[in-house]
Formats: sequence, structure tokens, C-alpha cells
Amino acid sequence: MSIESALQALRLDPRFMRNVAHWEHIPARPARLAPFPARLDGSLVAALRAFGIEALYRHQAVAVEAALAGQNVTVVTPAASGKTLCYHLPVLHKLQAAPQARALFLYPTKALAQDQLAKLRGLAGPPLALSPAHCAAYDGDTPSGQRTKIRDTARIVFSNPDMLHAGILPQHPRWAGFFANLAVVVIDEMHAYRGVFGSHVANVLRRLRRICRFYGSAPQFLLASATIANPVELAESLIEMPVAIVGPDEDGSPQGERHILFYNPPMLDPELGIRQSPASTATELAAHFLAHDVQTIVFARTRLSAELILSDLRTRISALDDGPPRLPGASGEVQTVRGYRSGYLPTERRAIEHGLRAGDVRGVVATNALELGIDIGQLGAAVLAGYPGTVASTRQQTGRAGRRAGVLIAGPEALDQYVVTHPRWLFGRSPEHARLNPDNEVILAGHLACAAAELPIRPAEPFDSRMASEALLADLVKAGQLHCAGDRYYWAG
Repeated sequence: MSIESALQALRLDPRFMRNVAHWEHIPARPARLAPFPARLDGSLVAALRAFGIEALYRHQAVAVEAALAGQNVTVVTPAASGKTLCYHLPVLHKLQAAPQARALFLYPTKALAQDQLAKLRGLAGPPLALSPAHCAAYDGDTPSGQRTKIRDTARIVFSNPDMLHAGILPQHPRWAGFFANLAVVVIDEMHAYRGVFGSHVANVLRRLRRICRFYGSAPQFLLASATIANPVELAESLIEMPVAIVGPDEDGSPQGERHILFYNPPMLDPELGIRQSPASTATELAAHFLAHDVQTIVFARTRLSAELILSDLRTRISALDDGPPRLPGASGEVQTVRGYRSGYLPTERRAIEHGLRAGDVRGVVATNALELGIDIGQLGAAVLAGYPGTVASTRQQTGRAGRRAGVLIAGPEALDQYVVTHPRWLFGRSPEHARLNPDNEVILAGHLACAAAELPIRPAEPFDSRMASEALLADLVKAGQLHCAGDRYYWAG
């Protein structure tokens, strides 16, 4: 059984095909390779060759070369194109060249940070001088007993903007050695930082650069993102420095043959326009792929929907007594299908991620918590229970699954119905622009107060685009959040 047999069975099913609005076939594409940059540390080249990597993809080589030249770099290529090496290699090169150098990796989710930490530890193993203790995650799941050791000994810290805001910057004297030697800051999944959230993150990065200046460092920034319409604008808004862009046109990664299906569930009541729910349809399709032994992910738009699909799917799987072979693990078929969403314990999430990579978990029903670039095994099919709301999210979710098959199931909403009946709109449309406004006075005021709590702030100090406006600082004094002494403003808490 395979993805090919599963797709062929769907093609031969008239009941299914009459509701397929469009079936897009994307042919395979070979890799475009480039040699390792000449200036890349030899021990890194040896480590890569030990993993069987004899050359880089074109975009990886271009990004590494630009980073080694000291530029701030933004890599914007599709899902599963190997963006990780674009920043892992420059970071490890810097740490090999300077024994005191430190690096900070920021991810929007703890799951993604844990996944990338495992990858980096694998690359920085025996061939390099970095032990597992030198690479550590520092987030809300980090036990308190380990935090002091991480602050004192870790050379690469994996975290997220929330922890940086609430747990690292306010405690910067404890991190003095780390900040004084901070050479590189990596910001992955940059497209997640937009709108109000992105505006807050931009201000957190302003505070980070301010702390670094205080300790005498000026880190380089390396950013990575899924495809968006304005990557340079977003990157420069986040870090407020020029960036070099490595875009989709330079993507050299190979692409396997893929099938994208647009499915409009059957009509249950034509007079009222009521169709079968996307959740029920997603359950049927996921069960079909799983019965053909295809590792599958189902994306639901809400946590409630995810749990309902999971329950229904487990019931269907456990009832597979005849027909195609049962799923591996005859003593516990139900456990081969797992849920994944916020609210699960860290140990549960790590176990599910490991099971997906190892192949023990054959199916997962998730919210967009698994939309980001987590390595979740050789998934063969992605089933989307409803249009995710943006072109970027749709491409991320369909690209998450082993790069073989994606099925977009339309919901009853007008936007879903438009997308499923106008597939060219989705394929030909540029992804959305990511917008933010870090100088919004409501957002900026809160971060000025945080900055003053970290270090006394001067009115003319470079912070926001208006040089920490005296008027806004005066408003914070009137509100009782700051007090002024001489030419400096202090936190009044």
C-alpha cells in the first residue's frame, strides 16, 4: 500500500470524484546544487559529509555565503526546502571561530524550538567541539533547576519572544556573559510575526538590541520565513537594519511529485444549501489514507473540531476488521492516531513529535500548532478541514505533509466556497503581505516602560523611530509608570 494506491483508489471512486472541484498535479523537480562556500569552516564540511551531504542546495549556499560575509540575511523559500542549514551553518562557523561567541535562536512555538534543538545537536555532535550541554532550550517548559546552568554554560540558547520578553531581558544581569558575547540572533518562521503580535515582537527585539549595546555586542540577524509577499519589508521592520534576501527564485531544493485536491463536500439538503461538514469529510479521507498505510496529518481550524475528528477517526480505525491491512501495531491501533494542540503537556507533545518522526504514530489531528516547520516525519498526506484563512497558511499546511498529497476540504463559508471553485486564485495569487506597526503608541508605551525597568532610559536614546519621544515618556510619568530624575527615566514599579 502507498500514496499512489490511495490516490488511484480515489480516482476510481465516482462518489468521491463528483465532488472534486479541481485536481492539481505538480510534477517533480530535481535539485539545483552548489559547492560548499570556500570560507566555511572545514570541520563543518566534514560533519556534513559524515551525514552524506556532499553539496548544498543553491539557496543554502547563497544564504551561507551572505551570512559569512557579515550581512543580515532573510531566507524566504517554500516549506521543506532546507532553510535550517541556511542559519545553522553560519552560526556554527562563528562559534567554531570564536570560543566565547554565543547565539540566540527564537521560534514562535516551543515545539518548533525543541525540534530544531534536536537537529542542531545532531549536526554539532562528535565532529565539532559543541556538546549537547552547549545547546539548550530556555522556555516555560525548562525546569527551574536547569536554568542557572543554561545561563552560565550554553553557547546556543533556543527560546521564544515571550520568554525573551518576560524571563530573559528583565534578568539581563544574570545573562551578562551571554549578552556580552552574543554574536548571532536567529529568527525562524518570521512570517508569524505580523499584526499586533509582530509589533510587540519588534519592540522586544528593540529591547534586545539595547541590552546588547549596553554589554558591548552587536549581533548579526539571520531570519527565515515561509513565502510571503513582502519579506524584506517585514524583516527590516522587525530588526530595523538592512537585510540581504534569498528568495524563492533561488530555491534549489528538489520537489517530489505532488497532488493538490480541492474537494467540496456533498450536498445534504440542496434546498437549504447544507453540505456535509468538512470535519466529517476530513475523517473519511484520513481513514482512507491511513487504511493505505499513508502517514497522514489532518489540520482542523479549532481545538474542538480537532478533538471531534480525532475521536471519530479513532473509532473508524479501530473498526477496520476487513479490507485493506490494519495499521501497524495490532495491539493498539487507536494509539497510532494522536491529537496535537495547545493544552497538551510538554511530555505528551514531545512523545507525539517523536512518534511521528519514528513512524510509530501514523496519523495526527492538529490545529495550526503543527503548521510551522517542525520535522514531523515522512508524512504522505495532509487533509485540511476547511480553508485556513490565508494563502500562506494553506501552502504551509499542504507543504507540511511529506510533499506528496494535500486535500483542501471546503467549509460552508463564502470564502471557502470561493476558493474551492476558483483554484487558480489560490495557485496564482501572491501570499499575503505581513504588516506591523511597532511605533503604535499603545504598544510602544508598554515596551518603553519595560525598557526603563531593564535599564534607565534617556529621551534621545535610539529606541523607536522617534528616538524615545519625550512626550510619550512624559505620559508614562503622568500615568505613574515611570519617574524622571535628571535626564533619565526610571521604572516606578
